[in-house]
Amino acid sequence: MGTYIMLSTLSDEGRKVLRERPGWIRKVNREVERMGIKIRAQYAVLGPYDFVTVLEAQDNETVCRVSIELGARGSVQMMTLPAIPLDNFIDRLERGGKPRARKPKRR
Repeated sequence: MGTYIMLSTLSDEGRKVLRERPGWIRKVNREVERMGIKIRAQYAVLGPYDFVTVLEAQDNETVCRVSIELGARGSVQMMTLPAIPLDNFIDRLERGGKPRARKPKRR
């Protein structure tokens, strides 16, 4: 499973819905989880984005599908970034960019 950071900005329509029905976000989160993504953390933030969400998904294609599904509604724009755990990043740098050798699977 990979970790992703999703930065979300609500459209004017999305802000209206949120103001009228604050629990709407939880409903959207449940839909996202049904599409195969686990939401590990979510924050409302100040600045150019309205929300920062930490996701866990099996692959880039799953995250892409969710981004398209949510973006097609017109209530939110998203930027999703794959996140590399720091220990993995350092380990890869120390090995000169080479992936760790995989152990053979037992049968």
